[in-house]
This record gives sequence, C-alpha cells and structure tokens, in this order.
Amino acid sequence: MKLIAKSIAILVLALLISPNAFAEDVAGSSDHPMVSRYDGSSITDYDYREFDEYEILLGKVIHDPEDSSNKIAKFSEDLEGKVTKISYYLPEDRSTLEVFRNYENALKSAGFEILFTCSGEECGGRKFNHKVVEYKAGFGDNYSEQRFLAAKLARDEGDVYVSLYTVKNTGGGGPDRNHIYTQVDVIEVAPMQEAMVTVDANAMAEEIFETGSISIYGILFDFDKADIKPESAATIKEIATLLNNNPDLKLFIVGHTDNKGSLDYNTNLSQTRAEAVVAVLVSDHGIESGRVTPKGLAFLAPVASNSSEGGRAKNRRVELVEY
Repeated sequence: MKLIAKSIAILVLALLISPNAFAEDVAGSSDHPMVSRYDGSSITDYDYREFDEYEILLGKVIHDPEDSSNKIAKFSEDLEGKVTKISYYLPEDRSTLEVFRNYENALKSAGFEILFTCSGEECGGRKFNHKVVEYKAGFGDNYSEQRFLAAKLARDEGDVYVSLYTVKNTGGGGPDRNHIYTQVDVIEVAPMQEAMVTVDANAMAEEIFETGSISIYGILFDFDKADIKPESAATIKEIATLLNNNPDLKLFIVGHTDNKGSLDYNTNLSQTRAEAVVAVLVSDHGIESGRVTPKGLAFLAPVASNSSEGGRAKNRRVELVEY
C-alpha cells in the first residue's frame, strides 16, 4: 500500500508540471520522469551520468579565506548514484517565487521531504550562485532573486534527492534579460555497478595471509534477498581456486550489510547471504563444507560511515576471514 501511494504521488508530481517536449529543447535532452518541467519552459542544457558523485547543498555558502574558491558549503551531503542535471529557460512573465512555489508544492505532494530552502542573500549571495550551478548563460552572477531548495524522497530501492535552483537574469542584456532560469538536478542514490574487476585467487591469498582477512565486493545479491546475481560467478570461482590452492586454509564467509533496517533483520539477511555463498562453493566447486563457515554480522563491523550512500556501499560486502 505504501509503495502504491508513493507511485501515485510521483505521478501527481509529473502531472502538476507539464511534461510536454518542446522543439527548442537542446538535442538529446528530456525531462526527468520524476520531476518534469514548469509549463512553458524549454531545456537549454542537459547532462546525465549513470553513476557519479554529487554534493547537495543543505545550508548557506560562506566565505572561507583558506579556500581559494572562497565558496564552501556550511552544510552539505555527498551523494553517489544516477545524476541528471537539467537547465530550463522560462517565459518572461513569470517570477522566481511563482516557479519556486510550484516546484515546492509539487515535490511535497509527491512525498518529498524539504531539507533546506533559502532565497537571495540568505543563501550566501554571489558565493551561493557560483557554488550551486556551474557558470552558464542566464545563471552566472544573477543572485539577487535566487531561490533554492533541497528535497529527499526515501525509497527502499534507493533515496531520490532533488536540488532546485531558480534565478532571474537581471545582469544580462538582450531578449533574455528578466527571463527565469531554473536548474533541476535529480540524484537517484544507488551503488555503482560492481563486479567489474575480479580479485584473483593469488591477490586474495596475499591479503589473507598478511592481514587475516579480505573484503570482497564482487559478490552481488538481488535487492533485499540472498539470491546471488550471475555476474558474481567469476569472483566465487576465484574463492574456490584460493581454497584449492591452499588445502589447509579454512575460512569464515562473513556477510555484511549497511545500517538500513533493524539489526535483527540485517543479521538474518547477512547470514542467509553468507550461507548462499557457502552453498555455491560446496555444490558447484566441490569445496568441503567443513572448510567454509557462514556468518552474518549485519552492520556491526562497518569499514566506513553509514551516513552517506558511498559509505553504505563500502559496508555491503562479503568478507573472507581465516581461522
């Protein structure tokens, strides 16, 4: 029921702001499916990255004499995942407040939590303008009528963040003067595609015999399940090779999670995932069951802070521990 409600809310957001494409949109661009355009606007710049980092501003930008850029965010959060950046050009007869309120109300209706808002000089003036969006036509050095919000939608499959910045072009001349420009950045938090590089058996042996353990990131599972993804096969094969090359070696196969969810839930999930790895080693690779012991530790042994998605991704791992 909760997922249905969120889906309806997201649909409402798309309907509140007209999703129609315009002939004057920059080639290759499109509205984000979750946060569409303000009616009558067109896309002037578009950038999409399947996986990238993003610093979302959660407070004003202040002067820092030790920073050569002289613009640092007092509060911000580093995110990783799908990043979509869209610049919009709006009709002349609109105000920054009207545009801002429409987006703000639509985001709230869609279930987003507003994390931070500011306007004008309270954002940090020119320093904020230069920090929140790279210098481009219509945005740069226009900050007397700037408005900003950061919003978040919590989802089981990964949180979504929106950075919205709208400003009036009061510094430029010509036909674009007094037009509104809006930057909509959508960050869909998710771990990068892993198992792209497989740690071979020799490297595993070297690390284990030196430190007693090694963290493995090449074993992937379906979301919230213990089903091992097919792309994990190469990594599990290398673990089997490690054990075959070192017949006296015994390993704990330790499952680790991030801290989303209760301790009991994650303990069970990490245990069943460890058991799944052991099962494949035994059934598919002929490893003696007495040499591999599954153990689930949930989020009790993090290697990074769980306060960011980047840290949580590092904590989701399988660890090989010698005993």
